Amino acid sequence: MELKDRIILEALRLFSLKGFLSTSIQDILDAAGTSKGGFYNHFKSKEELFFAVLTEARRIWRDNTLAGLDQIDKPVEKVKRLLTNFKEIYLQDVNCFPGGCVFVTLSVELDDQMPELAREVNKGFEGLKSMINKLLEQGKESGELRSDTDTQAVTEMIFAGILGATVIYGVDKSAVKLNQTINSLQDYLGKLAS
Repeated sequence: MELKDRIILEALRLFSLKGFLSTSIQDILDAAGTSKGGFYNHFKSKEELFFAVLTEARRIWRDNTLAGLDQIDKPVEKVKRLLTNFKEIYLQDVNCFPGGCVFVTLSVELDDQMPELAREVNKGFEGLKSMINKLLEQGKESGELRSDTDTQAVTEMIFAGILGATVIYGVDKSAVKLNQTINSLQDYLGKLAS
C-alpha cells in the first residue's frame, strides 16, 4: 500500500474512533508509520486529508452498501437489500470503521465546531435519502407499494431508523439490536406492499 493510501486509511480509522478534532496529525503519523515530511508530501493540511478520507469513506460505503443492488429488478427489494448490506457489511466493517460509522461521528462532532466540514458530510446523508425516495417512488409507480404510500414520510422513517441503528450499534456493538432495528424497517416496507 502506498504511503498516501496508508495515511488515508489510518486517518479514516482514527476519525471513526476519535473524531476529526480529537485526532492529531501526530496520531495519524504514528498510525501510518510516517514522518511530518511524509504527510506533507501528500497533504497540505489536516483539512485536505479530511476530504480525502471522506472520499474514501464514501467509496467504501458505496461498495459495501450498494453491493448487488444492480442485480435486483424491484425497487423496494433494492431498498431492503441496501438495509441488509448496511447492517451486515458496512456497519460491521471493523477494519475500516473500528469506532462505528464515520459519517455519524463526523456529522455530530463537526456540526458546531466546523460547520463547513459538517455540510460536506451531510451531503452524503441527503444523497442517501434522495436515493431511497427515488426507489420508493419507482416502487409506488410499478405497483410494488400501495398507491397511497407517502414515500417522503417512509424515506424519512427509514433514514431515521438507519441513523438510530448506527448510533445504538456504535455504543453497544449488539448485533441482536442491530438486526431488530433493520428487520423492523424491512418488515414495515413489506406491510406497504400493494
